[in-house]
Amino acid sequence: MTLTGTYPRSLDEKQRLAVPKRLREQFGDESLKSLFVTPETDHSLGLYSPAAFEALATRLGQRSANPAQLRNYLRLFYARAERLDVDSQGRIRIPERLMEFAKLQRDVVLLGVHDHAEIWDAGQWEQFLGQHGPEFDSMARHAFE
Repeated sequence: MTLTGTYPRSLDEKQRLAVPKRLREQFGDESLKSLFVTPETDHSLGLYSPAAFEALATRLGQRSANPAQLRNYLRLFYARAERLDVDSQGRIRIPERLMEFAKLQRDVVLLGVHDHAEIWDAGQWEQFLGQHGPEFDSMARHAFE
């Protein structure tokens, strides 16, 4: 199922994030036992179901770009990616190093983005919207060319 929507959330004092039931359902299984969190662009984090993470790994393994650049990207990506347990209340605990990478504060936003979700600091997301939101029509034209 395609992941969609915007979900404002707050991290608790233990850096736990409640993944909304609707989003867990979109991942394909509301009773998920684990999710993968990854570094993404623009200081965001990716959130993948195990199946979507495996599909991403397969796509990355088929890339034939600049070997040194790809090798370095894969090192940085996989070294930071982590499998997280989902607790009985649908929460995950974001590791400190990824909190720092994404500049996460207490208020965050989860976004459904096709085959994964993204986690953004709420302030960073507002800046992104302000900068790129007005370009939506132009981006749409290019996306469908």
